[in-house]
Amino acid sequence: MAVDERTLNILACPLCKGKLVWAAAQSELICRGDRLAFPVRNDIPMLLSHEARELSREELEQMEQHKS
Repeated sequence: MAVDERTLNILACPLCKGKLVWAAAQSELICRGDRLAFPVRNDIPMLLSHEARELSREELEQMEQHKS
């Protein structure tokens, strides 16, 4: 599953209302500001705070490096 650009432009982090970034390898939507990863299951983003997992700074940096 891939999240298209139009969908990404509509979605926002439910906590800070910031931009979400698609992490295809993990099937997650990432909020860099809150360092949270929201899962996508059966093509449905789970944008609930209790569904999110916290990202360490190191994990977020690794994702940024792999994106480049």
